Parts: sequence; C-alpha cells; structure tokens
Amino acid sequence: MKNQKILLIEDDPDDEELILQSLRNSNIGNDVDVCRDGQQALDYLFAKAEYADRAGAALPGVVLLDLNLPKLSGLQVLEQIRKNSRTEFLPVVILTSSAEDEDRLASYKLRANSFVQKPVSFEAFSEAIKHMGVYWLVFNKPLPEPL
Repeated sequence: MKNQKILLIEDDPDDEELILQSLRNSNIGNDVDVCRDGQQALDYLFAKAEYADRAGAALPGVVLLDLNLPKLSGLQVLEQIRKNSRTEFLPVVILTSSAEDEDRLASYKLRANSFVQKPVSFEAFSEAIKHMGVYWLVFNKPLPEPL
C-alpha cells in the first residue's frame, strides 16, 4: 500500500494537535498536510497560489474536513471538491464539533463520505481518529488509477 497523505483542514490549533497526536498514538504513520482555512485547502487540492508546485502531485488518501473554517466554509470546500473531475471521488470525512442535523444533511447532500462529530473527551476523540485512520487508509479501497 502506498503511504497516502492525509489532508487535515482544521483552523483550531488545539483540535489540530489532538488529531495529529491521536494519529501518532494509533501508529498511523501517514504524512499529514494541514490547511487552516477553506481557501488554502482549495489552493492545496488544485495546486494554486502557494501550492502551485503541487501540480500533478498525488491527491491525499483522505481529507478530514472541519465545517467551521475561515474564508470558505467546509461545505463550500466540499462543494468545490465534488465539482472537479479530478477530486470528485476523493474521500472526504467531515470532522466537526457541530451536532446540527442541518450540517449533517448538507454534508451528505454534497456527497461527504462520512460525518463524524468530534467527541468531547480526549480518549473518545483519540479512539474516533484511530478508527477513521485505519478504515480510510487501510481497509477502504479507493478508485483504481486511470489506465
């Protein structure tokens, strides 16, 4: 299995550190790239602005996307991901503190692959990250590479 990158789109430094620590504690050794706002995430995925040197680079194996982001919301980011033929099938997991049914419904309407509410306790949070990482990076079978 290729060592696929994880793209974490998270603006809260405390949540970012918890997610990164949880991945390390779960022995998920994949590299994690972090974007801290919606526009930066789209620039990363579409190799624009500061990420222009990523043109032709492999997409991440999974995107962990917060909904409440500066510049562009997580839903706006997800909408752009799904509109582009290169990224339309990219696995996107919504990882948010929101418990709103409207956010969950909107995420699934935009074809999010999963919606996970951030648990409050560190132990529960770590366990959720561990299971997500193992599922999306080990068990999930992505689309085949173009022939």
